[in-house]
Amino acid sequence: MTTTEGLAALGIGLAGAGHCVGMCGGIAAALGLGTRAGPITVVAYHAGRLGSYAALGALLAGLAGSIDVARWTLALRLMAALLLVAMGLSIGGWWRGIAVLERAGAVLWRPVQRLGRGLLPPRHGGHALLLGALWGMMPCGLIYSALAWATTAGDPADGAMRMLLFGIGTLPAMLAASFGGRGLRELLVRPALKRGIAVLLIAAGAWSLTTTLQHGQHLVRPYVSGAAGMPHTGSQAPAHGEYLPGRTGRPPDAAGTGTSTGTSTGTSTGTG
Repeated sequence: MTTTEGLAALGIGLAGAGHCVGMCGGIAAALGLGTRAGPITVVAYHAGRLGSYAALGALLAGLAGSIDVARWTLALRLMAALLLVAMGLSIGGWWRGIAVLERAGAVLWRPVQRLGRGLLPPRHGGHALLLGALWGMMPCGLIYSALAWATTAGDPADGAMRMLLFGIGTLPAMLAASFGGRGLRELLVRPALKRGIAVLLIAAGAWSLTTTLQHGQHLVRPYVSGAAGMPHTGSQAPAHGEYLPGRTGRPPDAAGTGTSTGTSTGTSTGTG
């Protein structure tokens, strides 16, 4: 994962502070994770939430990366860039298209929600940890958009790290909600902060999209099997008329025209 991707993951979580407080602030109060709860219970809940994000990111990115096709890899890179732009537009309040993911996730959330009801309110740290893990799958457009972006990493470790950093980005707002930090909450939900991060996300997505389109052809360049079964691309590509044992056809006869000792097709001087 690049530094730009890591900062983007943190920025998505941080810029979504208002969304997080709106979605989970009431949940935190209902769970008793306010000032009445001990710090261990609060930490356990958020650890479960972040662990759930990371596990889902690893699972989905691993599934996406299991398809070993060059064109699929290129498609993942393009989707990652476009999703960064889409999330930037959504965080800035300029486009709400990713809300479709939230509506789709509501169907998957219902059975998970039933499991979580038995843990309310959490009676100890273990309950809070499990509850946080379940609540990490709640129907939230911000979470699902970040998951879709993490999926495009195509690598389990990369996908997990993206979602973990996203979760860390949500912590300031969520901890403020848990412990009653009103001043911090008000700072994090300021429109100027959200729009500033949104612009940076759009810029990062546009840069990634541009570089992918400029250099993506290298991923889909056709391969030619060589003697050791290795691809020949770029400067390694065989010269015209050069024999490669892995290719079909009969090898040139040592006594044949233009291939006698001391000559080489396409490189000799004085022979055709």
